[in-house]
Amino acid sequence: MSLLERIKGPHDVKSLRVDELPMLADEVRKVITDTVFKTGGHLGSNLGVVDLTLALHHVFDVEKDLIVWDGTYQTYTHKLLTGRFERFSTLRQFGGVCGFGWKPESPYDPFNFGHVGGALAVALGACVGDERAERKRKVVSIIGDGAMTSGIALEALNNIGASKRDILVILNDNGWSISPTVGALSKYFTELRSAPLYDEVKKEIHRLLSRLPGGPSVEAALDSMRRGLKETIFPNIFSVLGLQYYGPVDGHDVRTLIRILQNVRHQAKPVLLHVVTEKGRGHPQAKTDPFALHKPPDVKPGFVKTALEAKLEPGGKPAPAYAKSYTRAFVDSMISLAASDRRIVGITAAMPDGTGLLEFGKLYPDRLFDVGIAEQMAVGLAAGLAHAGQRPIVAIYSSFFQRAYDIVFQEACLNNLPVIFLLDRAGVAGEDGPTHHGNFDIAFLRAFPNMTLVAPKDEAELHAMMSFCVAHPGPIALRIPREGTPDLSRFKLPTRPIELGKGELLADGRDGAILAYGCMTAKALAAREMLLKEGIDVAVANGRFAKPVDAELATRLTQTYPFVITVEDHAALGGFGSAVLEALSLRGEDTRKVKVHAIPDAFLQHADRSELLKFLHLDAEGIADVVRMTAAGHPTPALDDELKRNMFYRG
Repeated sequence: MSLLERIKGPHDVKSLRVDELPMLADEVRKVITDTVFKTGGHLGSNLGVVDLTLALHHVFDVEKDLIVWDGTYQTYTHKLLTGRFERFSTLRQFGGVCGFGWKPESPYDPFNFGHVGGALAVALGACVGDERAERKRKVVSIIGDGAMTSGIALEALNNIGASKRDILVILNDNGWSISPTVGALSKYFTELRSAPLYDEVKKEIHRLLSRLPGGPSVEAALDSMRRGLKETIFPNIFSVLGLQYYGPVDGHDVRTLIRILQNVRHQAKPVLLHVVTEKGRGHPQAKTDPFALHKPPDVKPGFVKTALEAKLEPGGKPAPAYAKSYTRAFVDSMISLAASDRRIVGITAAMPDGTGLLEFGKLYPDRLFDVGIAEQMAVGLAAGLAHAGQRPIVAIYSSFFQRAYDIVFQEACLNNLPVIFLLDRAGVAGEDGPTHHGNFDIAFLRAFPNMTLVAPKDEAELHAMMSFCVAHPGPIALRIPREGTPDLSRFKLPTRPIELGKGELLADGRDGAILAYGCMTAKALAAREMLLKEGIDVAVANGRFAKPVDAELATRLTQTYPFVITVEDHAALGGFGSAVLEALSLRGEDTRKVKVHAIPDAFLQHADRSELLKFLHLDAEGIADVVRMTAAGHPTPALDDELKRNMFYRG
């Protein structure tokens, strides 16, 4: 039996000898690598923290102490050590183990986190709460150097230091977030990593003191002097903020990590332990191509082969070979427009590859700005650029964009500046689950005056909308899904220019109408095709705009057909369908004829996008089912109760 097979619960690691832990680490790395190559996921970050996780489990009690991982995408080892080894092969699959910390999955996952930066603030809050409840436990928070570019992380450090409370912060420093860490902090961490000068001075002090009478006691008395010496040689931002700094420490030396953690766990004050790790440790590409750790070693035949579309970080399968992804289509359009418009610049928040802007930056390096994991900064920077006459395109995943909400409100919308927001991974995002699904962008952006919302049905419309966005005088958000662009040529659709607030009727009908938004249009057309074979003839319209919604088109459909079904890859509350209902209500139309078909009011769990769309009746067959039931006057198809329990989460 392997060492890992002997680990059934969180205390079993403590029963192993320290010299057995490196062997356990090798076993863990193999299981993680073998699994992620089949399921996709965060490979490099998890391989990098195996030794650190083993040390944490060996020293602390995860049943009593609070260990808060920032983002929780690097907790695969933790999962394997807390009773999930036998199910680990289901990682990120429909109904399987979540790729992030997930409270419903285990009592040893204290939080559902998928976005980084907030763990330090949560740790401080828990520490204050423990104090008020007279609870005794150690609070430990692990945060990556990439997350330190996030404003909330720096705000939390400022408060942790001032609080003087018993918190251990572990800085997991590997020089990367998903792409290389950027900015002044990145350079600062590089300086901290290269601390041999201080180490040599410290060793010399040891040698000198050992030759003096009473050397050990003198050394103890001069401990604060040594720390002062370190601050003189390497002024330390963490010490300035009020945290006791230790490091840098080799994050792959389990024995040393255990010894240091045992020493610092009893210090009842804010401590920051700087641990240097290697992203992808144990993988042959760890040093040569860390980003390659986010995709399988060989892309399977029948799948796209470009670097942009083959990446699996932050998870999932590439699009089929015949389909260009919406992300690829977006960056192609941006590059084409930028060739003739020098005002166009790109902004990303630590995701230059995932959003496609890495390709843009290769051609226009002086026109791409990566601000790190700082979405608020990205939007603020864009507002300044727009004010100065540029046309900034801010490409951010829909779920990550939520972090910039206040800056979108004030800097972009209140000032009515021409900033273009490209919301990638909008709607059902796939295997990364509820923290990454982009189900809410229409609702939270539609409320802001001056904001315009658009979504394309295919690649050709995406190119047309990009040109429209660049010419638009105010803030505008274009949402695209995480899937391939559809081939709609067989429908022989007319080509109509993009006009503000105007949709288009693509196919007339007799028995009802589907008013779709964005990528749902292709699925609605496919559903119409299926239904025609059964003698059910429904019209299909493409909304194009969620704000301003085409009230005239919605009115015409409502007055013409016995029912209108709005279809969107978004939450039902506040989305495109809600906008249609509001517009019809203002016109005094009969809103009872309108059915909103969208994602229910709950957090949707992880699975392949196509599986989730099928589950939600948002694929072509599911939309056809909704039409069949509506046409027959029956309630629309119900979701299976057991699946609802497994796939929806309300907290």
